[in-house]
Amino acid sequence: MTATLSTEAAAARIAPYIRRTPLLRAEADGRPVVFKLEHLQRTGSFKLRGALNSLLTGPRPERIVTASGGNHGIAVATAAAILGLPATVFVPTTVPEGKARRIEEAGARLIRAGDRYADAAAAAHEAADVPGARYVEAYNDPTVIAGQGTVAAEIVEDAPDVDAIAVAVGGGGLVAGTALGSGGRLTVAVEPERCACLHEAIEAGHPVDAEVNSVAASALGATRVGEAPFAVLSSHNVESVLVSEAELLAARDRLWEEFRLAVEPAAAVPFAAFLAGRVPGALPCILLCGANSDWTP
Repeated sequence: MTATLSTEAAAARIAPYIRRTPLLRAEADGRPVVFKLEHLQRTGSFKLRGALNSLLTGPRPERIVTASGGNHGIAVATAAAILGLPATVFVPTTVPEGKARRIEEAGARLIRAGDRYADAAAAAHEAADVPGARYVEAYNDPTVIAGQGTVAAEIVEDAPDVDAIAVAVGGGGLVAGTALGSGGRLTVAVEPERCACLHEAIEAGHPVDAEVNSVAASALGATRVGEAPFAVLSSHNVESVLVSEAELLAARDRLWEEFRLAVEPAAAVPFAAFLAGRVPGALPCILLCGANSDWTP
């Protein structure tokens, strides 16, 4: 498992296909802050990193199957297209139409199954249980975690003075990758109050089922943190923080009004924690993870 958790190997593997997204040094409420503009990544989120690292590791399948609340599906569809592989993406019926459209535009077959991500995942695993097919995990896979960790590795290389990295948490792949790639810096794991599977797992001492009820649920709506990311997080310097719906929406609006950074609600979650004074550090980095929302004038 150690080899598959190498962010250095993952970075070299996926480099030909991704963007090295920029940093923005700024100030908010009198405090210096660094934004990692990962919402400018191809596919509109960090998810392409993990999807590519997964598909570029191990035997080449004949076709790809996955389940997603949206961003992972867009990433897998795009990664499959890059590698010339057919892909099928199962989504819950609650998937935002903009994300569903982008999955199909990337060339994948889209199938709606159930009202929750867990329902779509169950249907996708069944469909992938045939010769030649491969299921690509959204977060509970060491190769996916390592791919996501390349974001933090870039932050550390480009801003070594950053002393904490704040990141939104869904199933745990990005936050676990951040812990791996942060060079020992504090990882601040931020979740909405009613969409907090990692926070509840930490309290219980192991992954448990959690409520999913947030405007950010299409990106952060895992009912249970993955076993693989939880194992990583249990042995790294991680602090769990919660924010309210009002705080995350206000943070999203402020990112646009003050910095002209247009992100989806999930990406504003760590900035909400920063604004509320819940992100420590002399120079924290706020990882803006995605921008797959439809904006209307």
